[in-house]
Amino acid sequence: MNTNFTWEIKRELLKMFPEKDCCRLATLCAALDTCGACDEENGFFSFTSESELCARYLLRLAEESLGVPLTLVEAVKDPKHGKDKLTFSYKGEGAKKMLEKMRAHGPSEGSEECCGVSYLRGAFLFGGSCTLPREGTKTGYHLEVDFAKEKISSDFLRLLDMFQLIGSPIARGERSVVYFKSRESISDFLSVLGAKNSLERLWSVTEERERSNNRNRVENCTAGNADRAAIASAGQVYAFRILEEKGVLSAVSEPLQEAAKARVAEPTLSLSELSERLGVSKSCLNHRFRKLMKLYEEIK
Repeated sequence: MNTNFTWEIKRELLKMFPEKDCCRLATLCAALDTCGACDEENGFFSFTSESELCARYLLRLAEESLGVPLTLVEAVKDPKHGKDKLTFSYKGEGAKKMLEKMRAHGPSEGSEECCGVSYLRGAFLFGGSCTLPREGTKTGYHLEVDFAKEKISSDFLRLLDMFQLIGSPIARGERSVVYFKSRESISDFLSVLGAKNSLERLWSVTEERERSNNRNRVENCTAGNADRAAIASAGQVYAFRILEEKGVLSAVSEPLQEAAKARVAEPTLSLSELSERLGVSKSCLNHRFRKLMKLYEEIK
């Protein structure tokens, strides 16, 4: 089921071919950062894919955006996963300029929203996977994107921040991975990608698990839980007041200021009640609180 869910997402993304050239280049840049390699001095770049469908998508991107056909240079069987690895490359005049064109549409603070979404889609398409909890095991929700270098994953984290998404980085050998570990954060990520069918599938597959969890929550909803929520709220109020006193709050984005002021004004409201009052999702508000608390920890 887990492997199938990864490909449910990817099949949906494969239907979203970018209409604008800048978005096609952003998608190609994501492919380069996840499954690619390059040598600017010798005028060379390549992509390796385990999927024929993804390979066809790449070939079309390169032809329509760069005006060049990629050459199949290797097709090997991966004995561990039983899949063919297809490597396509381009070497020749103009390769360096093509690399510069792709890099110019990578993740950056000045990225257009459409290019940012295209990069996120490409990153998952060519370097991502998603697993769901398996019945009878302790496995949980996990979505990750695998990058060639730590610097690239850092740029990816900043791009996520533009969409109010929070991922976590981890080194894996010489590569760097950004991952999400909750259903809510994965849902938010899929929502930004526009993968509506996959999002519906995620909630459908986990519905029974949630029913079971909800029953447990009802049974465990004691005064102790309420106390913990109150303590958390009090800590946030204190932290946000310190941020305001230090002049930090006035320097953050308007949504973060709004979240901080709302918590200070309504310390007794639950996260759900406060998010409803602000007209945002519970996970979105929680992400904003986490970012504000991180700022507080930095100046404490």
